[in-house]
Parts: sequence; structure tokens; C-alpha cells
Amino acid sequence: MPLHLIALAAAAFGIGTSEFVIMGLLPNVATDLDVTIDIAGLLITGYAMGVVIGAPIMAIITAKLPRKATLIGLASTFVLGNLLCALAPNYGLLMAARVFTAFCHGAFFGIGAVVAADLVPRNQRSSAIALMFTGLTLANVLGVPLGTALGQVAGWRSTFWVVSGIGMIAVAALAAWLPGRIPMQPGNILREFKVLRDVRVLWPLLASVLASASLFCVLTYIAPILRDVTGVSERGVTGVLLLFGVALTVGSTLGGKLGDRSLEGSLRRIFLGLVLVFLALSQAIHALAPMLVMTFIWGTLGFAVVPLLQTLIVDQAADAPNLASTLNQGAFNLGNAGGAWLGSMALGHGLPLTDLPWMSASLALAVLLLTLWGTRYYGRHAGAMPPRHASELASSRSDA
Repeated sequence: MPLHLIALAAAAFGIGTSEFVIMGLLPNVATDLDVTIDIAGLLITGYAMGVVIGAPIMAIITAKLPRKATLIGLASTFVLGNLLCALAPNYGLLMAARVFTAFCHGAFFGIGAVVAADLVPRNQRSSAIALMFTGLTLANVLGVPLGTALGQVAGWRSTFWVVSGIGMIAVAALAAWLPGRIPMQPGNILREFKVLRDVRVLWPLLASVLASASLFCVLTYIAPILRDVTGVSERGVTGVLLLFGVALTVGSTLGGKLGDRSLEGSLRRIFLGLVLVFLALSQAIHALAPMLVMTFIWGTLGFAVVPLLQTLIVDQAADAPNLASTLNQGAFNLGNAGGAWLGSMALGHGLPLTDLPWMSASLALAVLLLTLWGTRYYGRHAGAMPPRHASELASSRSDA
């Protein structure tokens, strides 16, 4: 892996650990801060909404700044935010610190994905983006399980102290290994927002929202599901999270390879698979062995779509790749917030944890139907695309 991708992946590891580790610590945080589990779950919604709000703001602020300095500054903001999380004395201030931390998230992954793609040959763009997102998946393999175990032993605040240290290492890696001069596309960032009038850009953004919502409707409450429904111990929860993280890593790599071969066809097949997986998960949730099998398949398919959708949005928004890529991160996290909120509302109104996979299956079906429509629209309007994209589409179909 090239050093600049290692640097980007290192930062992605820290940011991903900070975002997702709260799920494994949700019962601990709820108990320590004296709130209910559904209210504690809103810490995930708050972080996701911070990404949604922060993504366009940071895109405008950083539009004309050098890419290397921008990425280092965003990673430094992440470090400060996690220090504030570790020090927060109550629920309100912890929520504020989480939102502050989230402001750097969308812009970092959006700009980082474009940088990763621009520094490799065009036929390796999906793989390069997937390699950067390997840091995010490794956060779920190592960061989340280890952070959860640490938080259960030494208190949840200790996890955020360690994550801050990881962030400092990532900042050093970015400073040392990113190229000094990274190409930037000239233009006016405010004018680039006109890309949002293009249906070929809007439908992948909506697909990102729905795909993420289907994932987080269940994932937000995975710890209480495993503990209260499947009957897994606290230590066992850490093991299942580790398995899920391995599945995410497999899925990210798989998605990158599939995206280099057939972007549209891979999206359709994966979303169909997710509908079936959530239906199966609603039954497997009651016993450990089938739950482990379905958790691995769920994680693999759930994260395989990330590099695919990220590549699709960069390709579709050829005139505004940085903005579109950043907004796609906001779309993913709007889905995170929506999925966590839907789960919170369901539980708050008395629905059992076992109903959450059914809600996720409905969301996955919606994104499947959207993808079937969107890829047909994409194909019908291929002639209106810039020549290089039309030729790539033809190549993708011949490979398929």
C-alpha cells in the first residue's frame, strides 16, 4: 500500500473508532450519565447530524486551501473533539463534544477519497478509495472491540483518551507521507452546488442515506440486542463486534474490487442481498450460532456498498468531485442519524429490539428499488455524460 494511502487509512482508523465505539459502550455511558438506553443512542444521531451539517460548511471553508494542510487540520480537529469527549462531565456536554468532533468527519473522508482516487490510475480508483476506507473497517476490527473492552474495564472515558492518542499519530503520518503538492480542481465552490440539480448525482446521495439507515437501525443497538435477546455476555459482545469488524474489512475490499469491474451491477446485487440478510437476521437474532453467521454476512455486504457509492458519486459529479464526495459523507451520516433515530423512536414507543431487523429490511428494499431505477436512468443518459465517463461505462458493461 502506498504511504499516502497508509496515512489516510491511519486517520480513517482513528475517526472510525471514535464514531463507532460508542455503540459498544452505550450501556456503560447510559448508566454513568444516568440516561435511558434510547436517549444514550441519540449520541450516535448527534454525531451523524454533526457530519451532515459540517460537511457543506467545511467544504466551503476548505475549498481553496491546499489539500495536505486541509487534511492535517481536519484530523487535528478530530483530536481536539475526542479530548473534549473524554472530559465531558454530563450528557449535554458529551453530546456537544460529539457534534464538534463530527464536523471534521465528512470533509476528511470526502476530500481524502478524492485525493486517494486522483493519485492512482483511473482503473484503480475504487480500489484506492477502498484502501483508504480500510482504516475505517480496521477501526471496527480492532478499535471498536478493544475500545469497548477498555471502556468496560477502565471506564468509557479512557477509550476517548486512547482515541485522541491515535489521532495524534494519524496527524503525524499525514504530515510525513502525504505529497506536498496535491492537484486541486479550480473553480468556485458555491457554483459547484449546482451539481445538486443533476438527478445522476441526487439518486446516489439518496441511496447512501437509505443504505446507511438500514445498517444503523440495527447496529446502533447491537450491544443490547446481543445482551438481552441473543444472551451474549459483555465479554462476548466484544467478540461479536470483532467478528463484525472483520466482515466490514472483507466487505470494503470486496466492494473495491467489484467496483473496478462493474459498478452498477454490483450495487444491484449487493442491495438485493442485504434485503435477504435482514430478513434472515430477524430470525437468527435469538440464537448465538446463526447470529454469528448472519452478522458476518451482514457486515460484509453492508460495507461493500461504501466504496461503490463513493466512486459512483465522484464519477457522476465530474465538475465538483470534492464537494460531491464530501456531501456523500454527509449523506451516509444522515442515514446513520436517521437509522439510529428510527431505532430510538421504535424502542421509545415500546417496540421490542427484535423488530429492528424488519425495519432495516424495509429500508434495504427501498434502496434496492431506487438503485434499479437509478442505474436505468444512468444508462439511458450515458450519452449526455462527458466522453471519458461514457467510455468507462461502456468498459464496465463489457467487463460485466
